[in-house]
Amino acid sequence: MLNEGALPPSWRSGLTCRCPRCGRGALFCGFLELATSCSVCGLDYGFADPADGPAFFVMTGVGILVTGVWAWWVVAAQPALWVQFATVLPALLGGCLATLRPVKAWLVAEHFLNKASEGGAADIDRQDD
Repeated sequence: MLNEGALPPSWRSGLTCRCPRCGRGALFCGFLELATSCSVCGLDYGFADPADGPAFFVMTGVGILVTGVWAWWVVAAQPALWVQFATVLPALLGGCLATLRPVKAWLVAEHFLNKASEGGAADIDRQDD
């Protein structure tokens, strides 16, 4: 268990899909829908907006991995085309669905730990010469 006041690491919050502050409350109320707040510590999840980041990272990572394994497999085993479709398409879909939720939770935890917010012109540190 964590020490009182210590924040869980972002990777742990991501893998367990738990609150980035206490590490115990659920982060999601649906498959990918964020809860409004933590049921344990009351952290408001309104700050969290990972947008399309999780989908991009997941599609890119899973796509590269599955395509690499598929290319090696085609050269080594030369399977029939229907076997390739029957294995590669479910691998792509399953890999994306299996990793999308933890990656989204990890990005939300990173937003919280790094106090990320939307930037704007007022955020630029202007130095007059």
